[in-house]
Order: sequence, then C-alpha cells, then structure tokens
Amino acid sequence: MTTPSPFIPPERTLMGPGPSDVSPRVLNAMARPTLGHLDPLFIELMDETKSLLQYAFKTSNALTMPVSAPGSAGMEACLANLIEPGEKVVVCVNGVFGSRMVENVKRMGAEPVIVEDPWGQQTSLQKVEDALKAHSDIVALAFVHAETSTGVRNDAQALCKLARQYQCLSIVDAVTSLGGIELAVDEWEIDAVYSGSQKCLSCVPGLSPVTFSERAVAKIQSRTTPVQSWFLDMNLIVGYWGKGGRRAYHHTAPVNSIYALYESLRMLKEEGLEACWQRHENGHQQLAEGLQALGLELAVAPEYRLPQLNVVKIPDGVDDTEVRRQLLKHSNLEIGAGLGEFAGKVWRIGLMGYACKPRNIDHCLAALKRALS
Repeated sequence: MTTPSPFIPPERTLMGPGPSDVSPRVLNAMARPTLGHLDPLFIELMDETKSLLQYAFKTSNALTMPVSAPGSAGMEACLANLIEPGEKVVVCVNGVFGSRMVENVKRMGAEPVIVEDPWGQQTSLQKVEDALKAHSDIVALAFVHAETSTGVRNDAQALCKLARQYQCLSIVDAVTSLGGIELAVDEWEIDAVYSGSQKCLSCVPGLSPVTFSERAVAKIQSRTTPVQSWFLDMNLIVGYWGKGGRRAYHHTAPVNSIYALYESLRMLKEEGLEACWQRHENGHQQLAEGLQALGLELAVAPEYRLPQLNVVKIPDGVDDTEVRRQLLKHSNLEIGAGLGEFAGKVWRIGLMGYACKPRNIDHCLAALKRALS
C-alpha cells in the first residue's frame, strides 16, 4: 500500500473575495500546542479574544464572540436567534448575500418582505422606509453592509436609523466590512452583526465573529419558540462564552483557530482600527489608478464603492476564465470571478487585511497587464 504524498500548497497571492492572505504571525500562532477547550488558560484567551472583538466592532456588547463556523453560520446564528415563525422581516437585496438572508428567513418559517435594488447599486433608503411604513408588524430589518458579490457599500448607519425609527431590530452582514471600512456598532445602534475571520481580519477561514445588543438579547430571551438550531442557540452558547472562570460545556471550540483569530485581532489593535481603514482606502486608490491605466473600468460608483473589494468590468472579447487561469498558473495570483448576474461580466479583486499592501497591488497590475496582452 502506497503512502499518500504530503500536501504542500504553493504560495499564492490571494486577491479574490476571500480568503485573504494570512500573516505568518497568524499561521505561527495556529501551530502552537493545543489546549483543552475548558483549560483555564484557554478560557483566559477566550476573554481576551472577546475584548479584542469588541474593539474591532466598536461595541461594549456583552454577547460578543466568534461562532465556531464560517460567516454563513454567523448569518444563520443572528437570524435563527432573533426571528420566530410567522414574523415579518424586511430584507434588502442588491446582490447574492442579501438573497441568502431571504432564504434563511424563509427556512425559519418567517415572512421576508424583500426590498430589491439593481446589482451594483446601493439599497434605496426610500424603498426601505416605504416597506417599513407598509408593514407595521415588521420585527427586523436585515441587510448586507459590504455586498461581496457587487462591491457595493450600503449605508449601514442610515439603515439602522430607519430600523430604530420604526421600532424593529437591525441585523447586519459585516462579513466583508469588519476591519476594512468604518463599522461602529454602538454608535450606529446596530442590534446584531455577523462577520467572517477570513476577509479583512486576515485570519484563517472557519470562524464568524458576532455581536448582539441588549435589545437583541432581550428578544432572544423572550422567545416563545425554541431557536431552530441547537448548535447556534445563543441561550446555550452564552454559558460557554460568558464571563468568569466557570464555563458550561457546549461544544469543542476550534482551539487553534481561536489562537489565530486572537493574533489577527492583536495585529489589528497594534495598527489601529482607523489606520487600518485608511490603509484599505489608500490601497484602493492605488489599484483604481493602475486599472484605469490598463484601460479597465470599475463597475461601482465611487461614492459607494468598497475599497477592500473592487469589481472590475471585463472588456469585450476577453475570456474571463482564461485570464484568471493565466494569473494563477504564471503569477500564483488569485482574483475572483463574478457571481449571479455578474458572472462572466466582472472580476472581483480583493484588497483585504494582510493582502492590502503596495507590493501586492503592483504584482496584481503587472500580472493583469501580461494576461490581457
């Protein structure tokens, strides 16, 4: 019997929609000795990780933690805990990930009231307000802050203000925004937010930071039906991610992945949140100027364009798949394909976290120039 060869991946430059490049510091942290998930030292690390997540989210919410699964589970955790069968939820859709929120709401037996806008454009505040006015029994407003499929930044502050005005909860997808652009959970009075470890935090994939406001916690505690998911039930998880030395066993946490998240959050704190946002903006400006010099056009208007996720129109006559194949084969560079309505029409170039640096941008522009010629 032949022993399988070891898997040794090449060193890629990851400039797609995620995962992003991971710092050697984070990879080294992940390789440290594994502790038991109820070891007192690991519990101390959990508390420190929680504090750093509060910094990243700009919140003092007590219920702040990483869900032991990727961002899609964070989405399900927020919706499953806050939505009960028969309730109505306004869901904003201007890309793939708004549509996923709709599917989750339906599977929970609730009724989505869909506010739809064209791909590549912002969610219309007027349409949202019209929907809230038309349905007095709405319990939540759910939307994507940074729509990864289109490169659009929705106006989270204004949308959350509308949610408060019409006395419903706000549920925000910040998978691609956390650490990349301004996100102020307490100041904007957001009730529930979920994100992902593998985007602008530049951690390994597989964790979903979430945070819930006191209003959201009150809604969870006053439910009349059980949370649909046992694994994602915050009433149970809080016993493990709560405060103090005594923790109730809920599941075996991905210990080494928590090491990695802690180190990536340490790096964010060292750089400073505002400085990190500015680095992403500076990188975007450098990339945008370089793309323009190559005759390439960005698909989203500058006023609501995401600096960390740049959506580029594919020129007529250019083979999308072949260009991306050449980038991977000859330059070890990954960029993303379009999704949904944008499939075959755009490339998605990520400038996320550790990958957002001038050297990578120069490499990407030079590789694109070669592939296109």
